[in-house]
Amino acid sequence: MKGSPILFLIFFLLIAGLVHLFSPDMFTLSQFIAFAVGVLGAWLIFTITATTHSSSTTSTSKSRGNKQNVNKDDLTTLYIGNLAYKVPEKAIKAHFEQYGYVDSVRLMKDRRTGKRKGFGFVEVNAQDAQRMIKKLNDTEFSERTLKVRLAKEKGND
Repeated sequence: MKGSPILFLIFFLLIAGLVHLFSPDMFTLSQFIAFAVGVLGAWLIFTITATTHSSSTTSTSKSRGNKQNVNKDDLTTLYIGNLAYKVPEKAIKAHFEQYGYVDSVRLMKDRRTGKRKGFGFVEVNAQDAQRMIKKLNDTEFSERTLKVRLAKEKGND
């Protein structure tokens, strides 16, 4: 539903008011108030859900480069080490986006236990990679000193 949440609320309150006005025997004042509170609750849930959904889908486009304008060939991968185990991917993405476009964040987990290993990879715009390394390597993030460098190709040791 793409309509405004306010219009949603007004529409249902108007319907409840009309039902109460034309048939007060069927719809008492306390029922009207209960209906209005229910509609308000539904509106709040709708608004919170819509806001959460829109913020999660637009968070990638808030970076300097727009996702549609960045070609997959223009991305490079950075290794980030010495991460705190409980830091979420969103926090890392927001931290790195201060210095350029971030396409994705992958934090490595132990296959057997599912616990984080304390390192991960960030896919960034190749033009922003050196700036991110320079600005973020050996800096404190979540009470740990980050290690940021270009990731090695898979299979290269």
